[in-house]
Amino acid sequence: MSLMPTALSLRGHAALLAAATLVATAVGAQTPAEPAPSSLLPASPIARLDVSPAGGRFTAGDSARLVVRALDAAGRPIPGAIIRYTMRGGQGEGAIDTTGMVVASSVGKMPLSVVALVPGTRPFIRNVDLQIVPAAAARVDVRTPVSALLAGQVLRMDAIPFSKANDRALEPVRWTSSAPAVARVDANGLLTAVAPGSATLTATAGAARATVPVRVLAAAGARAVIAPVPTSVRQGDVVRLSAEVRGRDGRALSGVTPTWSFSPGDGQIDATGAFVGYRPGEYLVTASYGPGASATTLVKVEERNVRRPVEVVGRLPRTAFPTSEVWIHPNGKVAYLGTHGGGDRVYAIDISNPAGPVVVDSIMANTRLVNDMVTTADGNVMVFTREGAADRKNGIVIADTRDPLHPKQIADFTDGVTGGVHSVYLYEHPTHGKHVFLTNDGTGAVDVVNIDDPAKPRRVTEFRTARPDAARYVHDIDIHDGLLYASYWNDGLVILDIGNGIKGGTPAKPVLVTQFKYDLDSLYREVEQASAPGFTRGTHTAWRQRGGKYVFIGDEVYRNGNVKGAKDASASRMYGTLQVIDVSDIEHPKSVAWYTPEQGGVHNVWATGDTLYIGAYDAGFHVFDIGGELRGDLRAQGREIASFNTADMEGNVKNAAFTWGVVVNPKDGLAYVNDFNNGLWVMRVVPKPPVVP
Repeated sequence: MSLMPTALSLRGHAALLAAATLVATAVGAQTPAEPAPSSLLPASPIARLDVSPAGGRFTAGDSARLVVRALDAAGRPIPGAIIRYTMRGGQGEGAIDTTGMVVASSVGKMPLSVVALVPGTRPFIRNVDLQIVPAAAARVDVRTPVSALLAGQVLRMDAIPFSKANDRALEPVRWTSSAPAVARVDANGLLTAVAPGSATLTATAGAARATVPVRVLAAAGARAVIAPVPTSVRQGDVVRLSAEVRGRDGRALSGVTPTWSFSPGDGQIDATGAFVGYRPGEYLVTASYGPGASATTLVKVEERNVRRPVEVVGRLPRTAFPTSEVWIHPNGKVAYLGTHGGGDRVYAIDISNPAGPVVVDSIMANTRLVNDMVTTADGNVMVFTREGAADRKNGIVIADTRDPLHPKQIADFTDGVTGGVHSVYLYEHPTHGKHVFLTNDGTGAVDVVNIDDPAKPRRVTEFRTARPDAARYVHDIDIHDGLLYASYWNDGLVILDIGNGIKGGTPAKPVLVTQFKYDLDSLYREVEQASAPGFTRGTHTAWRQRGGKYVFIGDEVYRNGNVKGAKDASASRMYGTLQVIDVSDIEHPKSVAWYTPEQGGVHNVWATGDTLYIGAYDAGFHVFDIGGELRGDLRAQGREIASFNTADMEGNVKNAAFTWGVVVNPKDGLAYVNDFNNGLWVMRVVPKPPVVP
């Protein structure tokens, strides 16, 4: 799996007990050379462990010591007890050393097994879930656009508190009004316009606050009007409705905010009047300005009708090793396919006949897994990653691909990246030159390497997010139009200017443009409920739509522990959601749409034109229509074009799909789908038949 690298975690009581026995053997100088099995040792005198701070709560960004005292049945401290810590899950939330010093890096849970040892007795074990919580609220973002209301109108105000690190803060938001006789608001944000006048609403979360000025206008004689709407739209089409309210004299009252609603209830509408219907049918949409002033319009939603069959054009099963990423050479006739699990190689595949792809050659490197590869625009140079080398000299390999079917290594780069490189992306600029942007497993930084001379790569700079070093991790990179989109795991989506000009950034000086962070634990609460706290989750991939305003981000999410009693493919599954992030205002990105596979997660994506291709792990290969504006649940609104289960009896793992991703070949329009368990598939989405007049 394309999982974030981490130190091995022991799972299960038996493994932990064995580890504790080894610790007891190592630290107990008086124990015999061949100690008795743990089960034959006398019971520990320890009756309980007292853990401080209570509840194991730490604030993200802070460091503090976890204090553990071993107590006997009478509550007395036991001198000489040795305390050790073993992680039971969690990746990226922080770290703990042998002294109990905790670096609370980011919000989440760190499940620990605390092992207390008294030499010559059995270990005493207590499981503790450390909770890394957000810092105090530093700001409150008001999400309801409102400036004026009519007397008698009721509106729900929405606001979210955030910490300085952009984590969603825990303090509840409470609302007050400066003039309750004009505009009354309860603590939960239910706003009632009482009488004409002006008031200021205040949203407070801890010490943070935000204010909203509101005017209340007289409602007598007012009437509402909705602007004309299209006679019919398709499922998933966004209809932007506008309404106004007019006074007794017929003139429009400026700035008055309506409350929007619709029926029947299978779609969504936001506070600005953007409506999308999920199912075909007739929807009544209403703009309300209070009693006696509302307007309703009819929106007819027709079937989207984008579903299409798929065909398997070609197939290249791989049985020796699991399959990692695929990349298409710019000539469109050669594919490069990486290997995992000890493969040490990238296959060069002739795809000039897509129905019969053939391995012609390979390039070898001491890496054990090749997670990613990419070529320059002219196709003369390829860069691929090293992660897991036997000699621990990881980094990147640079190859000459002027003869595309026979790549030859010309250099490697290990300076500062021997901890491993997971993903790479090439950025070519006429002024700044050619640079490799890579993810550094060891530091969690994005490192920049110049390859103007591919045989002599040189380090240029690095970028790190502003947080404690412990457990920082960046997983993937996409670059478009001089902007870098980094999938920064617990730090969310990070956008850098590396040559666009919006912030004056260059490859030698990446500059932060914005960050989009979201509550991973809340989004994937079901995974904790189905397995255990400390499940692995993070922002895994990002793809900027070419010629559009969206970034598609996918999370990698998997259980903390397998299903008890199950085996093989039934023992586990992946989770994860695709989010559509609107970056039309790039310094204020917002999530507007989503897709969550019913069984499986979201790994890598590829978008071309109005079509999005997804490798969805256990859920196989999926294709979506992303034409027009996107809002809401993409699958519910009929935007899925096709899907295909890539399970195969001829693969490395039989009859189990584990689709990593897809690359669309611009030369033939075919989708080259890489499955971790089953090798390479060449897929074709059957076009819509032409309309015969």
